[in-house]
Amino acid sequence: MTDHLKISTTAGMMEIAWNRPEKKNALTNDMYREAAEALERASTDRTIRVALLTSEGDSFTAGNDLSVFAGASSGGEAPQGHRFIEAIARFEKPLVAGVRGVAVGVGTTMLLHCDLVFVATDAKLTTPFVNLALVPEAASSLLLQARIGYARAFAMFALGEVLTGSQAAELGVANKALPAEEVLAAARSGAAELAKRPLGALMATKKLMRQSDVLLTRIAAEGAVFAERLQTAEAAEAFTAFRERRAPDFSKF
Repeated sequence: MTDHLKISTTAGMMEIAWNRPEKKNALTNDMYREAAEALERASTDRTIRVALLTSEGDSFTAGNDLSVFAGASSGGEAPQGHRFIEAIARFEKPLVAGVRGVAVGVGTTMLLHCDLVFVATDAKLTTPFVNLALVPEAASSLLLQARIGYARAFAMFALGEVLTGSQAAELGVANKALPAEEVLAAARSGAAELAKRPLGALMATKKLMRQSDVLLTRIAAEGAVFAERLQTAEAAEAFTAFRERRAPDFSKF
């Protein structure tokens, strides 16, 4: 088990909290694996009625730990985020998130699979995949533009443009934007209200509103391209530049 994930259960709610605040909760393979396992358990545990994604510290998550990407680019262990991404896409019970600080990459795309999202007004949501010579994941190439439109979604993917918490609420990525110190309480309260509702009706409603087969097909397509991109010279340059603390130079490719 990793100490970088906190899992607790109370009153029908399972809370999964990213717990690597010293690294802005950048996600390691172990964190992905254990979060996926927790969601898979919650899916079949009749006592769990709702799952909640939160974090310790002042950031939701800085996304994938880039050392994992860099290692995969040079032949090491592949990123293990795919199982977690599939788990949130398949999760049939209500899923709630409380977001403070930065939510980078998968930190933003996982929110598109949540049913209630509470964000800090000053949160910063970014999906800078192209900056790393990669492509979107978690069906976000489908879901993000459905929420905020093609032009804004493309700018987030390709230019790394930031969506603030206030904008996320205005555009329908989040339900409510609040002062940072109120976010976790609001998310837990929202989850508690859902836990009181008839679970069968909630699950049936969610199934009618979301086409999980379409999402899983898009996730598989994105994943294949993502894996290919990790092995490109462009990706190697992006991760080398990150390690060397310089701007990447893609002009030679």
